[in-house]
Amino acid sequence: MRLEPIANPTWTRSLGLPALALFATVVVASLLAMIAGAQPFSVLGLIVKGAFGSKFALLETLNRATPLIFTGLAVAVAFRAKLWNIGAEAQLYMGAVVTVVLGTGTLAWPAFALLPTIAVAAMLAGAVVLLVPTFLKTRFGVDEVVTTLLLNFVVLLWVSMLLEGSLKDPMGLGWPKSARLIAEARLPRIAEGLRLHWGFGLALISAFVVWMIQRRSTLGYEMRAVGLNPAAARFAGIPVNATLIKTALLSGGLAALAGFSEVAGLKGNLTLDISPGFGYTGIIVAMLALLNPLGVVVAALFVAGIFVGADSMSRAAGVPTYLADIMLALALLAMVLAIMLTKFRVRRD
Repeated sequence: MRLEPIANPTWTRSLGLPALALFATVVVASLLAMIAGAQPFSVLGLIVKGAFGSKFALLETLNRATPLIFTGLAVAVAFRAKLWNIGAEAQLYMGAVVTVVLGTGTLAWPAFALLPTIAVAAMLAGAVVLLVPTFLKTRFGVDEVVTTLLLNFVVLLWVSMLLEGSLKDPMGLGWPKSARLIAEARLPRIAEGLRLHWGFGLALISAFVVWMIQRRSTLGYEMRAVGLNPAAARFAGIPVNATLIKTALLSGGLAALAGFSEVAGLKGNLTLDISPGFGYTGIIVAMLALLNPLGVVVAALFVAGIFVGADSMSRAAGVPTYLADIMLALALLAMVLAIMLTKFRVRRD
């Protein structure tokens, strides 16, 4: 058995195999639900209802999808150039730290000036976090998978130290959390009385901007060229190292916006558990979207819907919420296999 490359995959193959992968995920998840003692299709219906069946459920799904769009975009941008950014979690927390430092009264500016300043500063901080592993990769050939992954733990421990020290809220009754942001540093709600904030709107705008960059700009062309074949790109005169640096700046900045939106839009302060793994889940979102920035929005809504719906399903059907984690893992594995079979066909010698 061998894999034979497919020069020009048909659109039916490119779209049909990923769709088949998602269908297979649903089938396997249904079987697991049945093993757990529940009606399989009833469980799936409860997940959908819990995620989209009411105004409250829909808004919670959109809120959960917001940071996933940012981290999914960050991963999609980096992976497109074969820059394996596994450190979106660290970049997210760095953006959150900067948001707290500047948004708790350090800058006494009106909201129209303060919010963009904090967002840009957060992006720069996240970009610097990814810039270090990228420099080590381009200068010394250090594997960025290792360095970005380890930086997640380094940054998380650093944030823990800050929350027990200089950033600790003196009015927090001893809990490791920061002071709350001033009103001018908070992202406004999309509608009065709703939890959904303009971080979601910023995420949608970011997805469109990234899509434009990838499809309509020189940088997007260079990123695709470097990702497909760095040696050929260098031979054609494309500055490979500079392209990777630019990619790192964009990717790290996008991941940091996830931290900015969670603190300024939803939480109002920083705690160590502000992210339940948004940076890692962003990898799943990007892969499900086939690294397409607009597809990231759809994939983020899908993943957020599973997580939000699983909570409701667990209470109604008595099935563990871990079924959601299994579904996402199955979806990722099935999608990776579908992507491979889109580009290669199996031949028997």
